[in-house]
Amino acid sequence: MLFVHAHPDDESITTGGTIARYSAEGAHVTVVTCTLGEEGEIIPAELEQLGAWAGDQLGGYRIGELAEAGAALGWSEHRFLGGPGRWRDSGMAGVESNEHPRAFVRGAMSEQVEQLLAVFDEVRPEVVVTYDPNGGYGHPDHIRAHRVATAAVERSEGVRRLFYTVSSREATTRGLAALRRDERVPFRVPADEELPTTPDADITTRVDISAYREVKFAALRAHRTQITVGPDCFALSNGIAQPVPTTEFFVLARGPKEGADTDLFGGL
Repeated sequence: MLFVHAHPDDESITTGGTIARYSAEGAHVTVVTCTLGEEGEIIPAELEQLGAWAGDQLGGYRIGELAEAGAALGWSEHRFLGGPGRWRDSGMAGVESNEHPRAFVRGAMSEQVEQLLAVFDEVRPEVVVTYDPNGGYGHPDHIRAHRVATAAVERSEGVRRLFYTVSSREATTRGLAALRRDERVPFRVPADEELPTTPDADITTRVDISAYREVKFAALRAHRTQITVGPDCFALSNGIAQPVPTTEFFVLARGPKEGADTDLFGGL
C-alpha cells in the first residue's frame, strides 16, 4: 500500500496507526511526502531560527524528524515526490509563500502526477491512501496531494482501491469529552465543531489501531518542531488538544466495497 501526504507529520497524525499495523503485519508500505514542510510553525523556542522567516532550514530538519517517525512506524520505504526539496510547502491559502517558484500548488499537475506514477511503477501498490477533496481541513497542499494522487490512480492499472483518510465525528466528540474530564491535559480542549470531521454515515472503513496506538504516539513525538504530545492527545503550535482514537477512519473512493469495512486489503 502507498500513502500520499503533503508534509512531514501528516502521515503520523492521520494514518500513523494504520501504517504501523500493516507494516507489522508484513505489508510493503510506502509513504510519499510531497514537500518538506518548510512553512511550518516551530514549537521549541531554541529551534525558532530554522523557520522560513529566518534561516529557512526547517525543511532539512524535518527530513530527520520524518525519518525518526518512519523508524517508529516501521514502513518499508519513503519517497519525496520528485526528490527532496523539488516541491516546497505552499503554506496556508492566501499567504505570500503560495507564490514561491517551487510551491507545491504552483507546480504543473502533469509533472507531479508523472512523478507519482513513477513511484507506482516501482512499488506497485494495490491500495493508495490520501486526503479527501477538501484535503481534510482545506490546506492547499493537502488538496493538491489529493488531486495528484487521484489522477495517478485513474491512470494506474495496478491500484485496486483508493481511500481517503478522514476523522470520525462521533469518535472526535467522545475523545474531546474524555479530554475535558482529564485535568492533566495541558492544552485548550476545543468545542466539538472546531475540529474538522466527517459524518460517520459517510465512513466506509474503520481500521483498529489499538495495538499500535503507542507506536503512533512515538511517531508524533518525533515531529517535535510541530507537535507536543500530552496525555492521550497531542497539539500543534496552536495549542488545541486533539484526541487520538483507537481506530483510524477512511472513505473508500474507488474499488470493490466487499471486505473493506475493517481492512484496507479486505477481499482483495
